[in-house]
Amino acid sequence: MTAVSGVAPTRQEALQQLLQGVAADHHAYQALQALLEQQFTAALRRQAPRLNELAEEISTLVDTMEVRRAERVALAQAVAGLDARMADVYALLKPEARSKLESDWLALETMAKECKRLGKRNTDLMVEQYSIMQRVLHGDHQIYEPV
Repeated sequence: MTAVSGVAPTRQEALQQLLQGVAADHHAYQALQALLEQQFTAALRRQAPRLNELAEEISTLVDTMEVRRAERVALAQAVAGLDARMADVYALLKPEARSKLESDWLALETMAKECKRLGKRNTDLMVEQYSIMQRVLHGDHQIYEPV
């Protein structure tokens, strides 16, 4: 969050860093969506080694995105106050920059929701596969028992 010189960024630098972070997360969410699709395909094909690789890639990407999120919060607070939200940051921008940030932020929110949906879909598939394997390997003791 600091400028190259080690000093706190100016308001303009902080806004620029915030905008750059949003743009970087846009690309990161696209990459995350692609990885989640690959994970789903690997789960369908029961490709354990590939699932392990993808889990590592997803984890690394999500960690990077979390660092940027924390930086974004700090930058927003630096320019708009301790309780700042993105709407507070919008108000500080000129109309063209405000419009772009609002649009980019809405796109990020949409992409985040889609990644969450894809992650849940993948988890549900893998949990179901695990459950089926457990029944196959250990039997289903409740097949003939009344519920």
